Amino acid sequence: MRIAILGTGAMAAALGGGWARAGHEVVVTGRTPERAQELAAGIGARAVPPGEAVAGADVVLLAVAHTGVADVLHAVGATAGALAGVTLIDPVNAVDHGGGPLRLPDGSSHAELVAAAAPGAHVVKAFHLFPSTRWTEPAPGPGTVPLCGVDAEALRTTGHLVRDLGAEPVVFGDLSRARQLEEAAGFVISLAFTGIDPATAVPSMSAAATAR
Repeated sequence: MRIAILGTGAMAAALGGGWARAGHEVVVTGRTPERAQELAAGIGARAVPPGEAVAGADVVLLAVAHTGVADVLHAVGATAGALAGVTLIDPVNAVDHGGGPLRLPDGSSHAELVAAAAPGAHVVKAFHLFPSTRWTEPAPGPGTVPLCGVDAEALRTTGHLVRDLGAEPVVFGDLSRARQLEEAAGFVISLAFTGIDPATAVPSMSAAATAR
């Protein structure tokens, strides 16, 4: 697949690098051409200007801070329909650095706001629960990546990309359930920044069965 990465940070590098190693064609764009070129060279991708990034893309990864989402979607033409029919993966957590409440209107999710800002795009919430190092360092197990989305083909495509990274996808529901996943990520991030392993706060299946 041809995958366009919007962003040049740690998550862009981790996911883009994994997909490039899996044999996908990856292009990278960002606000700073030099950073995009540096990232592309490091992961075996190609740097392109924002206006060219999504042309012919099968999948687009939105890998920027929540405060930069509106600008990057406008820069690549998504707000004018450039991503109509394209799978748009949203791993963005709309929380401040270090955790805290979601910076979203009550009753909405970041994924739903992205869908509204990118008319026609097939938005899938995914990859937001793990830090970028999950995809660059050895992991104790395959891991599970929950997905939320409406379009069945976009969910299948995202699931394929999850498996390319050595994890397993599970469909959690449509975008109306994305906020639940985003709240969970806020909880995980807050624990991690206070030095608590989030795994210790979530019961294992055996413990949950015992509690019942």
